Amino acid sequence: MSEPARPRPALLLAVEPEQCPIVTSEFQRYARDYEVVCVESAEEARAAAARMQGAGQPVALLGVGWQVPGIDSGLRLLAELHRMLPTARRICLTTRDAYGLSLPKLRESLARGKFDTYLLIPQGARDEEFHTAVTEYLSDWGWTASTPEVEGVRIIDGAGTAETSRIRDFLDRMGIPHRLYSPDDAASREVLAGLPSVQGGAAPAYPVVTSGVIGGAVLEAATAQQVARLVYGSPQPVDTDGIVDLVIVGSGPAGLAAAVYGASEGLDTVVLEAEAVGGQAGTSSLIRNYLGFPRGISGMRLAQRARFQATRFGARIYTGVPAESIEPAAAPGEPHVVHTDGGSLRARAVLVATGVQYRRIGIESLEELVGLGVYYGAATSATREMEGRPVFVVGGGNSAGQAAVYLARYASSVTIVVRRDNLAETMSDYLVREIAATPPITVRTGTRVVDGGGETHLEWLELEGPDGRERLEAGGLFLLLGADPCSDWLPEVVARDERGFVYTGREVPMDRWTSGRPPAALETTVPGVYAAGDLRAGSMKRVASASGEGAATVALVHAHLATLTAR
Repeated sequence: MSEPARPRPALLLAVEPEQCPIVTSEFQRYARDYEVVCVESAEEARAAAARMQGAGQPVALLGVGWQVPGIDSGLRLLAELHRMLPTARRICLTTRDAYGLSLPKLRESLARGKFDTYLLIPQGARDEEFHTAVTEYLSDWGWTASTPEVEGVRIIDGAGTAETSRIRDFLDRMGIPHRLYSPDDAASREVLAGLPSVQGGAAPAYPVVTSGVIGGAVLEAATAQQVARLVYGSPQPVDTDGIVDLVIVGSGPAGLAAAVYGASEGLDTVVLEAEAVGGQAGTSSLIRNYLGFPRGISGMRLAQRARFQATRFGARIYTGVPAESIEPAAAPGEPHVVHTDGGSLRARAVLVATGVQYRRIGIESLEELVGLGVYYGAATSATREMEGRPVFVVGGGNSAGQAAVYLARYASSVTIVVRRDNLAETMSDYLVREIAATPPITVRTGTRVVDGGGETHLEWLELEGPDGRERLEAGGLFLLLGADPCSDWLPEVVARDERGFVYTGREVPMDRWTSGRPPAALETTVPGVYAAGDLRAGSMKRVASASGEGAATVALVHAHLATLTAR
């Protein structure tokens, strides 16, 4: 039996009567894939939203005019409709005549996160700047809020395993569409029947993963690392022939920037990534303060674009291949050796950009539920499962703030749990203001999680705060607890501070300098081995600064290679 047809997603537009024909005409280019509905009053907008909500029709975009008959403010109507349809993207539409008068209020409301952007209603044909913004929001909505129409990878899971959550997280971070199937689906039964274990009379070992993306292979008892090795960048073993110019360990913003600039400038460049391309930044639902993206960009999209750039210039990227150790050059002019479980690479220069990892909460009952309602990081792949559930976010940094705002689109409530007295000490001001303006979010300061549990999925948490302990229902827990450097795999000769962050340049203790001179900027205590991004002692822990450090490393590598050539 085929699945019932899903209703087409809608674009709900509410403007003044004289603007409705113009707006409807502009949005007709989306009519093949979306139902375009334009109404001329607040009352009609509420009725249309209620109808769509009742019918289970997804709404991708709310476009509301600065002025709409039946209400004193279009922004008030936009907020009202968004409470009914929280996953829809929000655009305020204004006319050129009203633009000057509306701009101060629009800017103030935008800064407080009350809507996503404002746009001038086009007055002529082919206003592609207008449609660029619209398609960006539709793309974002289509990736995060709807079931993918294109199926890149099929996952079959009849046991609700934590590994399935990790596989989906990897695929989401890589921008690969996928769908989760029950073993009872007709498409699943055909795949399962072909498994050697089933043909031998045994039950299938879940999760089962299959896709043309992985060459038609069928993985039984699949792991995220197996999928990572097969899906992107590493269908073949790590190339161990010859000596490469630059090996980059880690593919966060620093590693990707170095890959783009290194490969574009002629360096034979290899990137090793233990998980998904993008690193911790790749899990961010929306980065709003990165230069050049006024409407913001998700960490996945930023990493995806950088990945395409790097591979276009010839960089080779291996996912699911963690570096296990570095063997420093035995003598000047000799290569460094980077060891992985898939082979060893000899490199004239190495950039360590493995970043940081979130600290563990250390509560055994919650650790057992990781991937089953408990997640380290933003885990955007899990947000759709949070619909209608009470969710808790632990942490006071920007990543926690971004996760809370994003989860508020789905969850019945979002509670930020932070030990400090306020968020302003550790979070950017724009996020503090946006959190304050997002009704489903509450902040509990001076509070920590002390216990939690559930049978097969997280069901409850116990919080300890100024007024004592309290047990609360919980459908999701997202832990963003601060950062520990991923540096324990480095050799002792690479100097680190007491927390494990890597010293570079003038940060290196003077007793480790050579001939009274510090290493080059971003160079570690091993000549030709560099560190950039969050792993580096003294770094700013921001996407932009990490990207800058990664790019700057390439000039240092060129200088190092010139020295080797001279020798």
